[in-house]
Order: sequence, then structure tokens, then C-alpha cells
Amino acid sequence: MTPPLKTDRLEFTPYRPEDEDHFVALLRDAEVCRWMGQDQVPEAELRAAFRAILTDVYPTRRFDVWGVWWEGTYIGHAEVKKTGNVDGHELVTALAPEYWGRGLGTEIVRGLLRHAADGLGLTEAYGMVGAENTASLAMCRRLGFRHVRDVVGDDGSVTRMVVISTVQAL
Repeated sequence: MTPPLKTDRLEFTPYRPEDEDHFVALLRDAEVCRWMGQDQVPEAELRAAFRAILTDVYPTRRFDVWGVWWEGTYIGHAEVKKTGNVDGHELVTALAPEYWGRGLGTEIVRGLLRHAADGLGLTEAYGMVGAENTASLAMCRRLGFRHVRDVVGDDGSVTRMVVISTVQAL
């Protein structure tokens, strides 16, 4: 089962059925989708994905996934999972726009890196960041991620694959 995590300001908790509307609202937000490099997914598909987290991902221990809370308020989503892009694990985060610019994204990534190293025994972790997402790319540089390669989508969009040593990051 995905373990709960804590950082200085944040709580990462496995999703509960009552978190579904938070999850859907976050991943239907146009700005969040834009910076995650994805189209807005229909609400019904997001609700099905949320139910799959509860009924498939958690019971089969497929990967770790959390809702992220600050001062009792849902502010984001986080995952550590195997990536299909390389032989390794990817950190996935989504933060509600009203919480951008407060260092919370950095804190989420640091919490995920700590879990990747201490909880999963990983020596490195990857991220996929849209080439136009300058704020997230700057955060990755500050944390010590290095550029691996660019991945070009069928639509011509460019995503930067980055990697970090979990040992170096902590």
C-alpha cells in the first residue's frame, strides 16, 4: 500500500473515495493540463481513473500515488511509478495554480525523492517536463536534475526528460 508521507509543510496521503472531486477538479484545470503537456481529459475518464487508483493501483501495489495536502487543503497530486520512456521510475506532480510560486512544488519533489530513495531503494528518478514550462524546468535545475533528452510528441510538442540521483538530491 502507498505509505503516507510528510514534509515540513505537506502531507501526502493515499487517496480516499471522498477525494474524487478534488482529483477531478485538479486534473480538469486548463492551466494544470497545459503545463502537464496533456489535453483536458473528459470528466468521466478522470472519474474512472480515480476509481482505478482505489480498486486496482492500490490493491496490486502497481505504483505509489497520493493526494497532497497543505494546512488541511487539497493542493495537488503526486506519483512515483515506472516510466515507459526509460528503464526507471518517474516522478509525476500536479499542483493547483493558486499554490504556484510558494515553493510547494519543490517541496513535493523533495518528498518524492526521499520516498524514492528511502522507501523504494531507487538510486535515480526521472521527470518529464514540457519544454515551455520554464518555471518547472528552473525548479528541476535548482534541485540538481540534468537533461537527458528531448521527447517530441506526435503533435510536435517537446518534453524534456530529466534525471536526478536520489543519493545526491538528499
